[in-house]
Amino acid sequence: MQVTVTEAMDKLGALLGHVEKGEEIILLRHGKEVARIVPPKEEPKPLPSLKDFRASIRVSGEALSSTIARMRSEERY
Repeated sequence: MQVTVTEAMDKLGALLGHVEKGEEIILLRHGKEVARIVPPKEEPKPLPSLKDFRASIRVSGEALSSTIARMRSEERY
């Protein structure tokens, strides 16, 4: 569908309805194409769950705070 920029400003809501249905809108200024309104290419995919990855992590050794405290006390005096 081709419309002028002036028409597009007046009927933006209706034009977006057409775009939601999959149509492409071409905007014309003085008879020349200046822009296109197109639907998104595809739905964004959700990020994968990290639940299993987090469950697989095993902590070993002493806590970092304990390590830092120990190293500070060893270095003094």
